[in-house]
Amino acid sequence: MPSFSARLVGFVLRTTGVYRRMFSAGPGMEKALAKMRAEPPALKAKHRRSCDVSVAQFGGRTVWTIGPMGRTPSAHVLYWHGGGYVYPAMDGHWEFFAHMAKVHGWRMIVPLYPLAPEAEVNEITGFALDVYKDMIAKEGATDLIMAGDSAGGGLAAATAMAVRDAGLPLPKKLILICPWLNAVPNHPDQAIIEPRDAILTLGGIKAAGQMYAGPAGTSDPRVSPILGNWEGLPPILSFGGGDDILVTDARALKAKLPNADHVEEAGMIHDWPIFTFPESRRAQELMADFAGS
Repeated sequence: MPSFSARLVGFVLRTTGVYRRMFSAGPGMEKALAKMRAEPPALKAKHRRSCDVSVAQFGGRTVWTIGPMGRTPSAHVLYWHGGGYVYPAMDGHWEFFAHMAKVHGWRMIVPLYPLAPEAEVNEITGFALDVYKDMIAKEGATDLIMAGDSAGGGLAAATAMAVRDAGLPLPKKLILICPWLNAVPNHPDQAIIEPRDAILTLGGIKAAGQMYAGPAGTSDPRVSPILGNWEGLPPILSFGGGDDILVTDARALKAKLPNADHVEEAGMIHDWPIFTFPESRRAQELMADFAGS
């Protein structure tokens, strides 16, 4: 059974609908997008004092680097944040970045990539590949981990495929947290899970997927990476939650790649591994062990 804190947060989020409104097609989503774009969350001052933090620009976009203070990083992680390709990194992301830096010693490179609908898949995936090329030119790819949650998990997968297809050195490993791998939410289990999902709705992810895809269409493997070629990619650790409509994507990936490491927890909400539940902390320890092995 999920921990008390996991059940409590799921209950509160389902009851208030705060996140479901953000990820529901219609005026609620439009209002939330406008508010988040006007005042995007950022790393809090307390974390800037306790982590080794730097901010740079690449391609006109901000790139954060958040690492451990006063010690050699245990892993170098290029991380793509979630948010349906339409929202910036949220408070929970920044807390997760700081925790992984302070507790597990990760040096996290977090590009704030262009967002839909102003940008579409060509621009967003092109930016991600350019960031990767720049990183390996400066640092190499031998010890680089690439990771992401939700839409960022999809972007990490699509970027790894593009890196492979371009004949570039691949990252050492991939970590995909509740990844969004299919922009067409038509799996029958998703309709069953949706009433339990505290964060996402089928209408919301369908609308966001169409905004991201633009003319390329949602069946483009960059938009729906589960439809792409997964051969020759690095070792993968993925996560899914039983109360997350995207768990069907993580399950589809496990079916496609039986040897991939996959962790699924019953009763867990979307993106649970980046939260602060006991289950989340255990997942973060698994990530750190996987990255360092």
